[in-house]
Amino acid sequence: MLSTAEVAATLQAALDNWSAVAPALAALSRRADAGEGSPFDPAACASPLPRAYQWLDGSAYVNHVELVRKARGAEMPASFWTDPLMYQGGSDGFLGPCDPIRMASAAWGIDFEAEVAVVTGDVPMGASPEQCAAAIRLVMLVNDVSLRELIPGELAKGFGFLQSKPASAFSPVAVAPDALGAAWDGGRLSLPLCVDLNGAPFGRANAGVDMTFDFPQLIAHAARTRDLCAGSIIGSGTVSNKDANGGPGRPVADGGHGYSCIAELRTVETLHSGAPQTPFMQHGDRVRIEMRDEAGASIFGAIEQTVNVHA
Repeated sequence: MLSTAEVAATLQAALDNWSAVAPALAALSRRADAGEGSPFDPAACASPLPRAYQWLDGSAYVNHVELVRKARGAEMPASFWTDPLMYQGGSDGFLGPCDPIRMASAAWGIDFEAEVAVVTGDVPMGASPEQCAAAIRLVMLVNDVSLRELIPGELAKGFGFLQSKPASAFSPVAVAPDALGAAWDGGRLSLPLCVDLNGAPFGRANAGVDMTFDFPQLIAHAARTRDLCAGSIIGSGTVSNKDANGGPGRPVADGGHGYSCIAELRTVETLHSGAPQTPFMQHGDRVRIEMRDEAGASIFGAIEQTVNVHA
């Protein structure tokens, strides 16, 4: 691990002046890869952007949207397949990759949502998907923490999420797209997203499969009526794969790709047996979210968080 202080004091400063500093940052990365600097400790890391000008989370995996809406008895409009869903989350403070998920009550339905996210440069209002693809600066992972028992009441008000979407956590490392090799096609990252719950495999869904809207499309959607400034974060939404037969995914233990959130598993359980069996996260539960390259190396480092319920 090497300091970037001589190049840019913060990641936001680098994003504000990307064309000038990117070559120097790439040179530092090559030196770190060669073994220079101190050992990397993800537990010592804050989020790559501890706060951001904008955090917009989409729902690119419409399979996930369809299943979760089914669980609460809501029909899914046909337009969801052609017009992306997106909400504006709180961006004034993000959790570090190893910070606890602190909540006052487990009755709120504490859930993780494992996703991929990109960080943009400046994007002008009305930008085309091609312009948006060129504006993608970095790729990272995110745990979009959700409080499932609060969501229905908030959505029923017709004004969207607030209390049901607390602070999100991002991976300790954000990676330039060209470092992802053939796994990155300019809009999708085609590798399994590994999710473990309390040490057991929970999800291995491929982030490049069943992604209805790619990142350039999501960014263009966000920029339809506004400029996006450098440092805007766009999330993919919960990564979700259908089963090989086209139906809902199966658990990893049953040979399937599993799930990237508990809500989706609970929906599948309800469809199969009439009621959910897996509880949402309780005090002391641990989630780990990571992605590995074809050689088995961790690309972004791991998000590893424990739930801390306090009165």
